[in-house]
Amino acid sequence: MLQRIDHHLFRVISAFAQLLLCVAVAAGFYQVLARFVLHSPAAWSEAVTRACIIWAVMIGIALAFREGAMLGVNLLRTKLDQLGYGRWLEFFVVLIVAAFLVFLLWIGIQMTWRVRFQTMPTLGISISWVYLSIPVGAALSLLAVISRWCQTIFNRS
Repeated sequence: MLQRIDHHLFRVISAFAQLLLCVAVAAGFYQVLARFVLHSPAAWSEAVTRACIIWAVMIGIALAFREGAMLGVNLLRTKLDQLGYGRWLEFFVVLIVAAFLVFLLWIGIQMTWRVRFQTMPTLGISISWVYLSIPVGAALSLLAVISRWCQTIFNRS
């Protein structure tokens, strides 16, 4: 049951990240078109592009963690696997990454709260919506790291 929830959650996250990248590309393309063809640059397109890329990166990190793409310490892992200590290294790496993500989550929540009254002039919305990507991305990444670690533990057993 948890595997299905995990699978569907990260499919939704992947689709959302892809949508954000498509919006960023479309807004960036519109900016170039408006500036150089129509000679009337759009003020909003740069802010939308930046916000979408930030969100896509922050939630995309969770996808990378879920696939185990960012947890590799291959040379050390190979040597320690030969000695029978590979699981300890993996646990140590997961622990360090999880601690960092908890810290990032905490800092991200504080930053989002502090900037809640600042607005993005070109969009007229609070900049905290962009900063919210930090705690959301950290929380999803933490979930991904724990899910990936549990999957490796249960697959070895």
